[in-house]
Amino acid sequence: MIVTVQQHIMFEQRRRHPEARGRFSWLLSGLTLAAKMIEAQIRRAGINDLIGSAGGINVQGEAQQKLDVYANQALLHCLGVRDSVAALISEENEEPFVFDRAETGEYIIIFDPLDGSSNIDVNVNVGTIFSILRRPPGIGNDVSAAILQQGKKQIAAGYVLYGPSTMLVYTTGDGVFGFTLDPAIGAFVLSHDHIRMPERGSVYSVNEANTDSFPPAYPQYFAALRKSGYSSRYIGSLVADFHRTLLKGGVFFYPPTRSHPGGKLRLLYEANPLAFIAEQAGGMATNGSARVLEITPKDIHQRTPFIIGSPAEVSGFSS
Repeated sequence: MIVTVQQHIMFEQRRRHPEARGRFSWLLSGLTLAAKMIEAQIRRAGINDLIGSAGGINVQGEAQQKLDVYANQALLHCLGVRDSVAALISEENEEPFVFDRAETGEYIIIFDPLDGSSNIDVNVNVGTIFSILRRPPGIGNDVSAAILQQGKKQIAAGYVLYGPSTMLVYTTGDGVFGFTLDPAIGAFVLSHDHIRMPERGSVYSVNEANTDSFPPAYPQYFAALRKSGYSSRYIGSLVADFHRTLLKGGVFFYPPTRSHPGGKLRLLYEANPLAFIAEQAGGMATNGSARVLEITPKDIHQRTPFIIGSPAEVSGFSS
């Protein structure tokens, strides 16, 4: 018999939290509904005039794609109506959406609605990344401080990969599980049980066109990997590159550069959720000198260098 993501969430909730009231599983159902809405639009993007720029610029200074806008609206709608949500933070919006739910809003959800959306034009995989934090008790409706929590305080994180098949991968701190969308029944079905990242891989992933702009330790390490027989694979879509690394092992780099000395990937809604997944699968994630999940954020759109992958490769690098 198949196991859907909703069944799996309910089973895990009963096993680990028998006192739970089902609010967390109802919250995750909002994420899966939004993912299916986004997936349906991606499949029809070329014929529904959803390819290309929407004409706006987001808070990151990046051109918004039409699907960025749609994905953001889908997530805000599907999650905003869940009364367990205290705040929503999106890559596409400068400020958080904070709800007046002092007594019922338990969760803060941070997300990148459509990572890699510029690749839609050339039919390359893209993804949605999300992170869930618990709102500390006793803070009323002032959740601004609660948003800036270290990644190790996440209670759940995951991503949806839109590709030849659509996959949801998530963790609640007790292993990593993957679900593939079955279009015949419209449900995410368990396909990857207890995912474990290999201790060592054979591939490193980085945009080597920027090598001249990286600190010297990075190209030196890449050269050492090549001498050891490693291959280079870089898709340029974070979720796709990480998904390969999660299943096959190896290491993904997004180093600092002269133009972005503090890194370019966002800590709260890119690095933290993927780092949580990697560690739950037996991998590692650092900023080159510190564990990503122990970085204290100072801003919701804070950036960071990022190194993530198998323990052998990540621990072998020193900046």
